[in-house]
Amino acid sequence: MTSGSGVRITWTLGAHGWADCVLEDHHTKADLTASYITSAPEEFLTAVVQLLSGERETRVQFEAEPTAYRWIFYREGEDVWSRVLELRAGSDHDNRGTEIWSGLLDVDQLSRAVIRCFDEVAQTYGESEYRAKWGEHFPRTELEALRRLSRTHQRPRGT
Repeated sequence: MTSGSGVRITWTLGAHGWADCVLEDHHTKADLTASYITSAPEEFLTAVVQLLSGERETRVQFEAEPTAYRWIFYREGEDVWSRVLELRAGSDHDNRGTEIWSGLLDVDQLSRAVIRCFDEVAQTYGESEYRAKWGEHFPRTELEALRRLSRTHQRPRGT
């Protein structure tokens, strides 16, 4: 579990319609897989937007056919506790999953890590190659919504 030490998220496109997501901090690394059968990138970005907007709990699920990875965010004040569960099937209840990562982050740390992740995806692939490899458009609308909300949310340093 991380506590305030930061997190790095990477999203790497593989074979058509598949992506690998790596989540790591100073203590743990988790490898997740996502298939284009769901709108995983858009839903991931939207979940973080909802947290910044004041939601206390959001979720996103990456389908890996048949495995699923469920990312659960719980917000209290400026802190977000994140859990990633690996499930044998996407329809399984949370209690059937195995926790592969958990961490406590500041909501601003989380939003910056997600923005950085998708900025790197855009820089690496460009929007046309992204569409060719993933099978859907780059989630520009969701990324820009997160970027705008993140700018208005960030606290002054030292508070």
